[in-house]
Amino acid sequence: MYVCLCNAITDREIRAAADLGARSLDDLSASLGVATCCRRCSDCARDVLNEHLAASACAAGDD
Repeated sequence: MYVCLCNAITDREIRAAADLGARSLDDLSASLGVATCCRRCSDCARDVLNEHLAASACAAGDD
């Protein structure tokens, strides 16, 4: 799903950025350009990032 329409950034790209070390909206802005135009996607992008980081932490704890 597209999260940032201005820069055509998808939820998959946000998850991939998280896997590569993104930990904040600022990280996503720097690496992908998320929320650098109208910023309407800020909340959604942050939610996608945080949900993925939480899921990754749970999965890592299952080892």
